[in-house]
Amino acid sequence: MGDPCVVLPLADVGREDIRLAGGKGANLGELLRAGFPVPDGFVVTTAAFDDSSAGSGSGGSGSGGSGSVRPVSDALAGVVAAAYASLGGGPVAVRSSATAEDLPTASFAGQQDTYLGVVGTDAVVDAVARCWASLFTERAVAYRAAAERAGRDAPGHLSMAVVVQLLVEAEVAGVLFTAHPVTGRRDESVITAAWGLGESVVGGTVEPDEFVVGADRIRVTMGSKQSMTVATDGGVTQRPTPDDRRRARTLTDDQARALASLGARIAAHFGSPQDIEWVLAGGEFQIVQARPITALPEPSGPVPTTWPVPRPGSLYFRASIVEHLPDPLSPLFADMAATAVPAGLQGLVAELSPRTATLDVEFPTIHGYAFYDYSRRAWNQMWSFTPAGLAHLSRSGFVHDRWRDRELPRFRRTVAAWDAKEAAALASVELLTGAQELVDATCLYYTTVQSIIPVAAMAEIAWTTLHSRVLARPHGPDAAAFLVGFDSEPIRAEKSLFDLAAWCREHSELASSLTTPALQIGDAAPEGVAAEVWAEFRRQWDAHLAAHGHLLFNLDLMNPVPADDPEPVLVGLRYALEGQSGDPHARQRAQAVLRERITAELMGCLDPVLRRLARRSLALAQRWAPIREDALAALGLAWPTARRLLRELGGRLVGAGALASAEDVYWLTRAEAEGLASDLDRGAPVAPHSEIVEARQVAWRGQRRATPPQYLPQGGGLRWLESMMPARESGDGPVLSGTTGSGGTVTGRARVVAGPEDFAAFAPGEILVAAITTPAYTPLFARAAGVVTDIGGVLSHGSIVAREYGIPAVLGTGAATRRIATGDEITVDGVGARVVLDEAEATPATADAAGRVAAALATAVALGAVGALSASVWRRRH
Repeated sequence: MGDPCVVLPLADVGREDIRLAGGKGANLGELLRAGFPVPDGFVVTTAAFDDSSAGSGSGGSGSGGSGSVRPVSDALAGVVAAAYASLGGGPVAVRSSATAEDLPTASFAGQQDTYLGVVGTDAVVDAVARCWASLFTERAVAYRAAAERAGRDAPGHLSMAVVVQLLVEAEVAGVLFTAHPVTGRRDESVITAAWGLGESVVGGTVEPDEFVVGADRIRVTMGSKQSMTVATDGGVTQRPTPDDRRRARTLTDDQARALASLGARIAAHFGSPQDIEWVLAGGEFQIVQARPITALPEPSGPVPTTWPVPRPGSLYFRASIVEHLPDPLSPLFADMAATAVPAGLQGLVAELSPRTATLDVEFPTIHGYAFYDYSRRAWNQMWSFTPAGLAHLSRSGFVHDRWRDRELPRFRRTVAAWDAKEAAALASVELLTGAQELVDATCLYYTTVQSIIPVAAMAEIAWTTLHSRVLARPHGPDAAAFLVGFDSEPIRAEKSLFDLAAWCREHSELASSLTTPALQIGDAAPEGVAAEVWAEFRRQWDAHLAAHGHLLFNLDLMNPVPADDPEPVLVGLRYALEGQSGDPHARQRAQAVLRERITAELMGCLDPVLRRLARRSLALAQRWAPIREDALAALGLAWPTARRLLRELGGRLVGAGALASAEDVYWLTRAEAEGLASDLDRGAPVAPHSEIVEARQVAWRGQRRATPPQYLPQGGGLRWLESMMPARESGDGPVLSGTTGSGGTVTGRARVVAGPEDFAAFAPGEILVAAITTPAYTPLFARAAGVVTDIGGVLSHGSIVAREYGIPAVLGTGAATRRIATGDEITVDGVGARVVLDEAEATPATADAAGRVAAALATAVALGAVGALSASVWRRRH
């Protein structure tokens, strides 16, 4: 062991020495060299570990390996003893410092061992050996494997250094985040502090004080501090905290500011926000660990807690088109929709009831969230209009023919007219005009969807009620089993992608390339793929996107659709290539065969009169569910073109210095966009808006963490509306209540999907938890064990497709995405319309299954347009 690099003074290593000193050692040495207060110490480098593990046969690369390395050699023990003696021979902290920890992409915090209060040469040498062995514990191996699967790559060669430092007998210790780890705000530091050594804070065995240090104030949350970690002879132990210290603050305001200032200097030195372990002794702070904060969210503003209404006296609802807008709106789309949504609703009312006066309806945002705003007069008008609207909707063929023969073709013509224009040749103001016209056309078309919803609702309510109360047999199929196996746009898109995958599998080199996660589909063929094969693949791929690339994830125009960001479609193609999504053709055929068999069995048991009634009711329900899906899927037809126009405008504003990114155009108000577009056309200078955009994005992130109420003002005699809303008001108990979407019960691991960016991480057998599920989410249903949403009812996309796949679904829970985290084990009870978050505290559902299904159907129609009102009247009459 003659290598002079096996043990080095801590001050001799720096941030560039990770492979020699490990992440922890490199960072501490860097701080010590830079003059920051760090306890003195030395590093037993990776050279010693590698030499020892080579002799023992333990692997040192990758994430595998098991067992332990051989004991410390006599030669190394002598070097460690000399280094320990140079520190004075007192109590020290011996800390593992692997080459795969404290990295910018992965902290690997707590996966290897640390020993505090170690005294004596033999004890120090033994602690070094135990730190080496901790690299291969089952816990550490599993953590590294999970990190590699998540793409947080560690160095190819895995090794271990050990840091030995003088132990500071701290009066107070804890952790400092130089940026807020929850909100991501870089202008706030968060300090946790407890009495004694920091092990109790890091290990989570004590409730510490918390200090949030901002530029102008400190927010303090006192912890119980019931225990503390103290040094003993040769180690540390937990002891009860004296009563008078449990209630006492661990840091003064001045001390908290001083520590935050020290952390800010450390973050500036490393060039990124830091997660710092600190101790306070003798009135001075010292740093015992520093690493980058991993997975730090983008900065976000405060979370709204009050919901003031813009017009006192009005009634506000989050329903109907708002079901497709689960997040706060982008400023540009909010302004565009503010005129387009009321205009579309007014157009429908004027057609169905010409005598109805102009409706006083607005579409504002509150804390960014969209609401329908009905004046009291407009609310009364809608109720008086209901009979006339119902009469029109009840006319034979009116709703379907109006959609198929008039409104959908008109919508397509508007889209085609703007799609034919070359964006680069249009004036900037024309680009904005085109986008507004397409938003207007979309919102007008949505009123057609609103007219289809009540007809589909009536048909399914009638069939389900008839079946559950008259036709159902003991242990027989439920009403939904008679409604599956039919084509609709989401199913056709799924089959199209499956067929493309089947063709790709005929060309092994192509299939292999497409399953490579890093692949981006471009004009050039990947290495090893023949040019003619790639050209044919691109033809079929482009045809699929042309036919189905308009399916929406979220109606807000700022959200990409597959036509302009096809990565989620590529994820779905990989599912099919890897055989993880099943054969939709075979599934549909099997469902159709089963449906026809149970239908024949049911009808054969009925008398002629009841049979005629049942056949008619079932035929209507079977006809309208796919029509509703087709009508809804067309809602995004204008979005690829509208986004292309706005992308052109955004690019021009980037070139002129007004914006940092073309996508930032959505964060402008319409007035700002119009002014900037006019300046561009006139050749005038444009004002920079990047700081305004960034501030709005920060505020939006905070707003997104809120759960908006379904109606306002809350209380005030409107509680009777709750059963008609597309989401429930969520409490904080162990069970979330919602609406039955699809029957059955499943327990499994939750996966919260915020949008298409999360598709690739979704694993087979997980439970899909999302704010909404639109037709573009269909590829996930083939892998999901169940579905839970914040918003939606029994006639929403999630319900219909979940029934097609035969998986339980509970929709409209109100706050599933806020209450459930990825990895949580939850139970989805589709019949009971509930999601169990904590089995230990939950009580069994007691509602009658058929009654719950019928009730769920009766609440499925979105409030906010004539469709809901018409369906409500129909229910009362029948």
